[in-house]
Amino acid sequence: MPPHVAAFTDTYLPTVNGVTYTIRTWHERWQRRDGRMDVVYPGADGHEPTPDEHPVRSLPFPFYENFRVGVPSVPDAVANADIVHAHTPFGLGLGGLRLAHDIDQPLVASYHTPTAEYAGYLAEGWLLDAVARVGNAYERWFLGRADHIVVPSETVRTALVNRGIGPVSVVSNGVDTDRFAPTNAADFRARHDLPDGPLVGYTGRHGFEKELADLVAAAEGMDATFVLAGDGPARKTLQEEADEIDADVRFLGFLDREELPAFYSALDVFGFPSPVETQGLVALEAMACGTPVVGVDSGALTETIEDGETGYHYERGDIDAFRDALGRALADDELPATCRSRRESMSVEHSVDALASVYDTVL
Repeated sequence: MPPHVAAFTDTYLPTVNGVTYTIRTWHERWQRRDGRMDVVYPGADGHEPTPDEHPVRSLPFPFYENFRVGVPSVPDAVANADIVHAHTPFGLGLGGLRLAHDIDQPLVASYHTPTAEYAGYLAEGWLLDAVARVGNAYERWFLGRADHIVVPSETVRTALVNRGIGPVSVVSNGVDTDRFAPTNAADFRARHDLPDGPLVGYTGRHGFEKELADLVAAAEGMDATFVLAGDGPARKTLQEEADEIDADVRFLGFLDREELPAFYSALDVFGFPSPVETQGLVALEAMACGTPVVGVDSGALTETIEDGETGYHYERGDIDAFRDALGRALADDELPATCRSRRESMSVEHSVDALASVYDTVL
């Protein structure tokens, strides 16, 4: 019988992002293996919890719209867990740390997002570095209390090990390949009034740290329509920048999860300029739908994208190189077939196998 896991997270439904869906998918797959994985998360309107999802009191995070921070809490339902898995070092992660200590059970910590990245929400200018340093110190303190750390890529594992943090295992977020598969996208194109011809796109949070302005800038002069799905604080600025250039750039807004396979399948290339990814789940989802990815040669995207196989890289900030890589991907007829051939290796089932091995190790 798989161990009873208590997962603590500050990011969960109805908030939509890669962390949310990773936790939700692991939760569902663990149940399929006759395991129990309770999820403790910040309560918010818009999601009806299942019996093993436990919303707790939460407060709005003033620097990040629609994000809530859970008040460190330990529901009675998780008091007899075999393993505590913290998906955050903040808020509810502290609740998980307390539970692991109180019941003398192992603490596994997932490293989804570098703590210093949050500094951009709290400060700017000369204060930014100071806040980032404090964040790094806190991160080291929290991770140092975990029995094992889980990261989504080898790039991130190496970075933590070089900082003297460990033990660390790589567990890819994985893709639900039953959902994310090549599909006929004609209805999607018609529904969103997208023209015939090449499509380059992106979906995800429109945050300034994602550097989506580079994707908009790369659109200028290209014989392709650029479509950005999702929303976030940078959207207004991106739309203003798109209006200033000679390019067909369209903003689709938030797409339901059910629409994403058709969105990825409609694209000829997925453009991904974000240098802050720990893996880049949307890149894997795009590949699983047969769509190659052109991404920045930085962070985990260096590892996630295989040059000439599943897409191409370009140097961060080099718009001409970005534009050139997009053009090469649009002209390379072999990339989609290679992406489709890698689907099985991206499957979330492999990820849950790896997660189960980590749990066995700490027990």
